[in-house]
Amino acid sequence: MISANAKYWIWLTKAIGYCTPKAKALLERYPDISSFFENVKKEARLCGIFTPKEADALCNEELARDAEKVLQRCRYLGDSVLTIDDEAYPERLYHIYNPPAVLYIRGTLPNFDNHLSIGIVGTRKATRYGVENSYKIGYSLAKYNVIVVSGGALGVDCASHRGVLAAGGVTVCVRGCGIHNDYLRDNADMRRSITGKGAVISEYLPDESARNYYFPQRNRIIAALSDGVLLIEAGERSGSLITANLALEMGKDVFALVGNNSPQNKGSNQRIKENSAAAVTDFMDILAYYNNDTPENLFDTDEISFADVDFIPVKRSGQQQKKQRAPEKRPSAPKPVVKETQKPEQHKNVNLEGDAKAVYESLSAEPIHIDTIAGNLKLPVFRALSALTLLEMEGLVQAHQGRKFSLK
Repeated sequence: MISANAKYWIWLTKAIGYCTPKAKALLERYPDISSFFENVKKEARLCGIFTPKEADALCNEELARDAEKVLQRCRYLGDSVLTIDDEAYPERLYHIYNPPAVLYIRGTLPNFDNHLSIGIVGTRKATRYGVENSYKIGYSLAKYNVIVVSGGALGVDCASHRGVLAAGGVTVCVRGCGIHNDYLRDNADMRRSITGKGAVISEYLPDESARNYYFPQRNRIIAALSDGVLLIEAGERSGSLITANLALEMGKDVFALVGNNSPQNKGSNQRIKENSAAAVTDFMDILAYYNNDTPENLFDTDEISFADVDFIPVKRSGQQQKKQRAPEKRPSAPKPVVKETQKPEQHKNVNLEGDAKAVYESLSAEPIHIDTIAGNLKLPVFRALSALTLLEMEGLVQAHQGRKFSLK
């Protein structure tokens, strides 16, 4: 979906930039931006919204042509472009001081105005404790149809996204660059998977590079789309504290996972001490806060597999990074050889590609646990589960109790 007035709002952002209250001010004065565009040489200087420099930029006819090129690229790539004047624009985002004029969307933006959503933010240098809890809380919230919002960064962000994906839930990744920029290639597979049920979004042009000041700007969108924000391993100067501050200013709830006295937890623990964040130990504390009681039909958290955690990238120092990458240079262990006589007739002659093909060929009539499937193929669990879901829909695979799967 591309909003009817997308060209004009893209033109506006190219002229005056991002993260400004002037887009909202313009909409409140000109309900139809096309009329402003048609009379821009006069209106830009008389409306009282723009500086002389901005007014000059708005009168640059080249920017309108550039905006049309952006739209053409979005159509070609199949992206959605949602603008501030569109009925589908999230109401909770519109009501902040400086809502984005344009949202570029890859995937499907969920209905935030009618669903509970929690932002999960924290350090890129997460410990094992931080990664596992981010993953587990993301997974568990998704089981109760909570939308999880995060920034797609290494560490806490990506662990929470991957937890949601493993649970088959909906998550939204808000980027500090364009949705098609290759910043953080380690998470490219995760972003592709997010678009299956959720969305990767940004206010920046689709190919815009990441800039340091874009990330604090991006944080206001995470806070605005969330009913509450959870801090996990936020250091004393963590950028995630900016998100927490913005959430408080917007009247949102702020939570912090209780941690030890390590530097990673200094900021989040301090928020608990000063009563600006509610202390939580697991996802149930968050659900109980909004439901005022214990949800019915509790699922067993012991069913959560942490095999996927080993694939979650975390920012490290140079020396640590070298140690982390060292195993990749060793030759991988050979896959077990399966004799053709064991299962020649059980695999149907079907046209499959990528993960689905690899997973299908690894199965037999004997049920195999998801961790074993993912481990044998060296795939993250959420990718193996996505492939198995596709195979189930095609009638090729049967699911069994205990997260086991076999050929059908």
